[in-house]
Amino acid sequence: MSDTREEPAIDAGERDMLEGWLDYHRLTLIEKCADLTDEQLRTPSVEPSTMTLLGLVRHLAEVERYWFQEILLGEDLGVLYSTKEDPDADWHITDADTWQDAHTTWRTEVDRARRNAAGFGLDDLSKGLRRSAGDPFNVRWIYTHMIEEYARHNGHADLIRERIDGRTGD
Repeated sequence: MSDTREEPAIDAGERDMLEGWLDYHRLTLIEKCADLTDEQLRTPSVEPSTMTLLGLVRHLAEVERYWFQEILLGEDLGVLYSTKEDPDADWHITDADTWQDAHTTWRTEVDRARRNAAGFGLDDLSKGLRRSAGDPFNVRWIYTHMIEEYARHNGHADLIRERIDGRTGD
């Protein structure tokens, strides 16, 4: 496995820095899943948690869709996995769920997120509103939140991967 991630330049401008770190963390998640079978990707962390690498990829596809489609553009494409009966279905993996499907969906959502964000400046406000206060987010906040979201879940991914085959790292 080769690491294809690149950290942003230490003197990058703000937009390049935010996009660079988000892409770095996106690729970190994919690196944590590399060279594993579907069965391994369905392996939960530790009881009682049911968190898996495959679930993380599905969850982050939902997160990409939510922030860069529903919040940024104010458009609702619907959720990818969750339902009214099972709002956490992105985390609930079955034997029928595959890396191919999850990765393709995630890749589609990341590509859509990049296209959507490209049309906005960092100070531009989202069309979708915060549920609690009813006010918009600026694009800078969305990028920062997405970096935090991936960084947190990449910590989970690192622990799950270590449990599966002992591999650790950035």
